[in-house]
Amino acid sequence: MGLPVFLADFGGDLPAAGARVTVDGPEAKHMSVRRLAAGAEVLLVDGEDRRARARIVLSDGPSRVQCEVLESGVVPRPAPHVTVVQAIPKSDRAELAVDLMTEAGVDAIVPWAARNCVAKWAGAKAGKARAKWESAAREAAKQARRAWIPPVAELHATGQVVELVRDVVGRGGVAAVLHEEEIRPFAEVARAAADSGAGEIVFIVGPEGGVDDAEVAAFRDAGATAVVLGPTVLRTALAGAAATAALGPLTGRWG
Repeated sequence: MGLPVFLADFGGDLPAAGARVTVDGPEAKHMSVRRLAAGAEVLLVDGEDRRARARIVLSDGPSRVQCEVLESGVVPRPAPHVTVVQAIPKSDRAELAVDLMTEAGVDAIVPWAARNCVAKWAGAKAGKARAKWESAAREAAKQARRAWIPPVAELHATGQVVELVRDVVGRGGVAAVLHEEEIRPFAEVARAAADSGAGEIVFIVGPEGGVDDAEVAAFRDAGATAVVLGPTVLRTALAGAAATAALGPLTGRWG
C-alpha cells in the first residue's frame, strides 16, 4: 500500500532532503484523524507537479504538523495535454464527473452551460458550484496520487467554448465533440493526434439531453471533429473520464 497523500505548501522552491515542511489546516487535521504520529512517512504534494516523501517529526496539535523531507522531485506531466469541456450534469452527478475524470488523468476542466443542460449555474450559485468542482478535483487528485490538481475554469458559454476550440486548433491541437450519433470512431482521431504530435486535445462532453445540433455545427466550424466514443452510450458523468483513459494507450500519456 502506498504512502498517504497530503497537500502542502512548498513555497517558492522544491524542498531538498532534510528540509522541514509545515502541513496545516484541514490537511493537518486529516493526518490527526488518520492517527499519523511522529515517525510515520507520508507523501506531500503541492498540486503543481512537485512532491516529496517525508517523515512526520512533530505534531503541534491537530492543526499543524512538521515533516522532514526525505526525497523530492518534480513529476513530469504527460503529453498531450487533455482538457475536458464538461456540460453541467444534474447536481447529483456533477462532482462524480469531476472525480472520475480527475482520477483518469485529465489536465484541465471547463464547465459548460450547454443549451440542453438541466442544471443551471446562476448568480452566486456559479461560484459555489465551481468551488465544489474544485474540491472534488482536489480530493480525487489525492486519491489518484497525482502531484498536480487539474484547474477548474469559470463557467463557459457556448461562444467561449467555440473560441477555446479555435485557439487550440490554431496552435496545432485537436478538439473532438463526443456524440453518440456520429460514425467516425474516437480511436481514429486519437491516433491521428498522436501521429501528428498534437500537444493539446480538447474533449467536449454534452449534457444528459445531448449536444444541440447548432452547438455541434459551431464547434465544427471552429475546427472540432465529432466522434463516437464507443459502441455504448455513456452517461455524461462518465464520458469525459472514459475519453481521457482511452487516450492513454493510444498516445504517449501512459508511456
